[in-house]
Amino acid sequence: MKKLYSLIALFSIALTFAQAPANYYNSTNNLTGYQLKTALYNIIKDHNDRGYAGLYTTYQTSDVKTNGKVWDMYSNCDFTFGTVANGGNQDNGTNPSGECVFFNREHTVPQSYFGNNALPMYADAHFVLPTDKIVNARRDDYPFGKVGSASYTSANGSKLGNNLNSGYSAGYSSTVFEPIDEYKGDFARLLFYFATRYETQLAGFYTSSSSTSKAMFDGSSGKAFSNTFLNILLTWNLQDPVSAKEITRNNAIYARQGNRNPFIDNNSYVTSIWGLPLGTETFDTLATVSVYPNPSNNHRINIETEQILDEIQLISVNGQLMQQIKNPNAQNNTYTLENLPSGFYFLKLTSENQSSVKKVIIN
Repeated sequence: MKKLYSLIALFSIALTFAQAPANYYNSTNNLTGYQLKTALYNIIKDHNDRGYAGLYTTYQTSDVKTNGKVWDMYSNCDFTFGTVANGGNQDNGTNPSGECVFFNREHTVPQSYFGNNALPMYADAHFVLPTDKIVNARRDDYPFGKVGSASYTSANGSKLGNNLNSGYSAGYSSTVFEPIDEYKGDFARLLFYFATRYETQLAGFYTSSSSTSKAMFDGSSGKAFSNTFLNILLTWNLQDPVSAKEITRNNAIYARQGNRNPFIDNNSYVTSIWGLPLGTETFDTLATVSVYPNPSNNHRINIETEQILDEIQLISVNGQLMQQIKNPNAQNNTYTLENLPSGFYFLKLTSENQSSVKKVIIN
């Protein structure tokens, strides 16, 4: 079923944890920005390498549909686990006649980016997925993006074509691969995982890579992604919230590899590290909210709403949590923030399961 793109879900789900072990993320407390990303790296690094062949074993618990078939985000196929000799659809090295014949292992960050057969990336189930062999080949090593006019469309609607060089995907016009809406957030969070788990190696990957997927990255260890593709991924992360499928997958891979995808466990880490997408104007699910003066020339803003706010967050464009006020006090339905440093910020207001995010400028 297609995921619900309600703004309530975007923020209520983002603040929940997905069955992470107790104290697993304790070392991240009070950290934001790239310091938080490095803390997450230190938690999830040194995972257990189950080997490339071991991916097929992992998939039997991590990527299973309710009918017991392989959960492939590139197709609508009902693949059976196991080798052809055992009645399954696992790739046997021969050329299929079309979709829904074989499934294999898709590196969402292609091997050409980090080096063919290079471990542990080569066999890391968090970003290596079971996918239809034909669609996997068509995706090749193109970056993920927003297709304008498709040159190829898979049976489930995944597309290949030139990137739509406008809106949230502006800044790139070459060939990209676009998953369907139901899984866009899944792919964004897989890539955020990769950029975090391999943080200390990203510069080397970038300088040695001949992959077209290199366009997604900028060679840095912190930000990791180039502007256009960071904005695409941040947008997809908001549009398509964490699903039960992802939570199940995360838990199953943790059981095998011993590490987790933190952006599934606590999706607010995405915003805390990278901020919100450029061009984000307002996400409003609160009834009526007025923020003034905006821009502010006296380092002070007022937030007027009849609803009782549970939390106020002031977030920089780089994802730094500048202020966090839980259960703030109001005077005549007005909350006031004072002594704010000059800059451009996102103001996130939360009341029960409703949220509002607004741009504010402090001169």
